[in-house]
Amino acid sequence: MSEENVQIVQRGFEHFQATGGFPPDTVDPEFVWDMSTFRGWPEEQTYPGVEGGERFLRAWLAAWEDWRLEVESLHDAGDKVVAVVRQQGRAKATGMRVDMTFAQVVTVRDGQQVRMQMYADPSEAFEAVGLSE
Repeated sequence: MSEENVQIVQRGFEHFQATGGFPPDTVDPEFVWDMSTFRGWPEEQTYPGVEGGERFLRAWLAAWEDWRLEVESLHDAGDKVVAVVRQQGRAKATGMRVDMTFAQVVTVRDGQQVRMQMYADPSEAFEAVGLSE
């Protein structure tokens, strides 16, 4: 089942790359985008529901020019999947270029993504699920 979870998360990223949205068939309506684990995040700590996740994405993407997202790796952690992700872009407000790697811990239950916890440092995500990098 855990390899299936990795595939579900991979398909979610592929859907996002193609459409800019959440895949409706693998995201639970009660999904939570959790920023409380992203060190120093100054805004809302959780974004409940698919609507909350979409609201977060709209606000985030509106701040960038030339923004790109690349999945570097996916790691099986049972009912969780660690995604190490790289984003690059230029902030509209300052023109500053950003190139950073972060991690997401996605919890999958019954074939549905139910929670995504964000981590500024991938090592914190691995530690949270009991894996080493």
